[in-house]
Amino acid sequence: MRLINRHPSRTGGLMLLLLPFIVLFAVYFTGSAMRLSQNPDDKLLPSAAQMTDAVKQAAFTEDKRTGEHLLWADTAASLRRLGIGLLVSAVIALVAAIATGSFPLVSATLTPFITVISMVPPLAVLPILFIVFGLDELSKVVLIVVGIAPVMIRDLHARAREIPVELWVKAQTLGATSWTVIVRLVLPQLLPRLLVATRLSLGSAWLFLIAAEAIASTDGLGYRIFLVRRYLSMDLILPYVAWITLLAWLTDELLRRITRCCFPWYGGAQ
Repeated sequence: MRLINRHPSRTGGLMLLLLPFIVLFAVYFTGSAMRLSQNPDDKLLPSAAQMTDAVKQAAFTEDKRTGEHLLWADTAASLRRLGIGLLVSAVIALVAAIATGSFPLVSATLTPFITVISMVPPLAVLPILFIVFGLDELSKVVLIVVGIAPVMIRDLHARAREIPVELWVKAQTLGATSWTVIVRLVLPQLLPRLLVATRLSLGSAWLFLIAAEAIASTDGLGYRIFLVRRYLSMDLILPYVAWITLLAWLTDELLRRITRCCFPWYGGAQ
């Protein structure tokens, strides 16, 4: 049998899924043990016990200054900003894509502008956002929107343009108005793609959020990472990075399941 036609069994697939993680952990903890054996005070590669103690301190011990459990307070702050940013970006992207994908006059006006805006590096305009919107929550949410909304609009616009011309003609032949075409034809095609576009934008959204929190914030996962780096606290930084990764994966999985549940006919739901 050709190698390209071989598929793993259920058990084999699970083993293959776990293999890269096993190798990663084995390499890390081997290197950590070697460094700590040479220098017990080494902070670059903390041991599992050191990271466990740091996580317990952050998650289950009240901070003396704020009286909060830092891990959960940071998580709530970051998720709130991320959620608002994703929601606003999704609404803007959907409305803009419907307009540019359904009306040629709007498309001719806005599509080149959106293309240019999507090329602007979001982190380059971060100082401008801080000047205009201040250092509070708004500037962090706006950075997420500026960073991912234009790309999502282009993605959804491309999906709208992929709708076969025959469907447009058939709908209008049957007497559908512009509003009916949008609601019955365009919107059902764009909604599942919107969820997929949001999934694809999660990594960028987290990047912009952490950058904003690192520069101007008093809480949040990004703020905490850049705060403790001055003390070389890798025992806390590494768990925070792993926690962010887990949150991103859980969000992605949630959106994937929503897409499969609500739009089982959509091929991009996998």
